[in-house]
Amino acid sequence: MNGKLASYSVDGTHYYGAVRDDGMIALSPDFPQWPDLRAVIEAGGLDRLLEAAEGRPITHEAGTFDYEIPLANPEKIICVGVNFPDRNAEYKDGKDLPQNMSLFIRFPRSFTGHDRPLIRPKASDKLDYEGEIAIVIGKGGRHIPQEQAYDHIAAISLCNEGTLRDWVRHAKFNVTQGKNFDRSGALGPWLVPFRDHAQLEDVRITTRVNGETRQDDRTSRMIFPIPRQIAYISAFTTLVPGDIIVTGTPTGAGARFDPPRYLKPGDVIEIEGEGIGLLRNTVEDET
Repeated sequence: MNGKLASYSVDGTHYYGAVRDDGMIALSPDFPQWPDLRAVIEAGGLDRLLEAAEGRPITHEAGTFDYEIPLANPEKIICVGVNFPDRNAEYKDGKDLPQNMSLFIRFPRSFTGHDRPLIRPKASDKLDYEGEIAIVIGKGGRHIPQEQAYDHIAAISLCNEGTLRDWVRHAKFNVTQGKNFDRSGALGPWLVPFRDHAQLEDVRITTRVNGETRQDDRTSRMIFPIPRQIAYISAFTTLVPGDIIVTGTPTGAGARFDPPRYLKPGDVIEIEGEGIGLLRNTVEDET
């Protein structure tokens, strides 16, 4: 069963529901036992939601609601860095492809939803974009073998892993600050239930800024494919339903241009994932 599920709000009231071209079908009122999409995923209920939406009219027309990030309270958001060959080459350090992946953590508060502005903070004007595919864990586990990793994915989404470039260089070895400014990145617009390996194994991911293509690559070129990511991460921490893994960005971020091309108020950033959707955001300054 195909479909898209989203979290959204109307005048401060939060819902989750099924996405249609002309709006949303609110489903959360029908499932009070599941307060949010994380609870749905924990219960293995994505298909029940899609079944409940069949044949029903929309409850909220397009333009009458605001997208929220799909999962507001995941236990963990783990991001994979330097995961495409051309991205690795950007560092110009003469080193071969890494043997193990670089990882860092983001907090939910550092993201906003689809069609909402990224916030360029008062502390820096070096806000950059990174288009990525995000996966959501459905079945938890520890020491998950690569050959079983796909069985642990519940859904797919998109991420603009916005980064304050000067703040990832504030110390000898950390990136936490530059990756976690409030609403500096975006997740969404929705969750696409995961059905088949083909949804992730060779997917085109592109980033456009004001209509100009800046990033363009395919998941088949990842240094660390998604099953390996799940196996590696679960070697040291227990993955639980609702955890999000942000799987790595291609070459072409603004910092790598000469001179750098950082985001500024009024810019429009579009992250598109083949078979997943399009995540769009603008930019505003912090007030």
